[in-house]
Amino acid sequence: MQEKYARESYTEMNELVLPNDTNTFGNLMGGRLLYWMDICAAMAAQKHCNNQVVTVSVDNVSFKRSIKLGEVVTIEAQVTRAFNTSVEVRMEIFAQNLPLGTKVKSNEAYYTFVSIDENDRPKAIPKLIPESDKEKTLFAEAMRRRELRLLLAGKLKPENATEIKNLVNLFEHKV
Repeated sequence: MQEKYARESYTEMNELVLPNDTNTFGNLMGGRLLYWMDICAAMAAQKHCNNQVVTVSVDNVSFKRSIKLGEVVTIEAQVTRAFNTSVEVRMEIFAQNLPLGTKVKSNEAYYTFVSIDENDRPKAIPKLIPESDKEKTLFAEAMRRRELRLLLAGKLKPENATEIKNLVNLFEHKV
């Protein structure tokens, strides 16, 4: 199976925050943002997998700044690592006030998708090749995030979480 570069999965999506997207405070509702993020991340995952994908986990969603009515939401998504049948997608979300010319990071998150075949069974996917230093860092860290997701889901025993053990040992030696 042909390997693919991380940059090939890059996806950018823009949405204008309209009144029906906001709460009574004029802020974008979190659920609407999560919906848009799922769409954008799925497109990035499908670019990498060349196949249909399903969302299997949403984690580490950080809401750092509210997004206001009339702002433009820009979601940037890219695959950080490919496993056997799943991919991790990292997103950064920005809020733009077009009249003022401002663009501020408001959120970031990691979503995981599984590639599925015509019978809804997991399907093998291409390996990912990180190129830039940032891509290489995200690629290496993805294994720890994956182990943590599997631990929390009860699909991995703590004694088998080698990446997390290595991280804990690193912190213990620095303290």
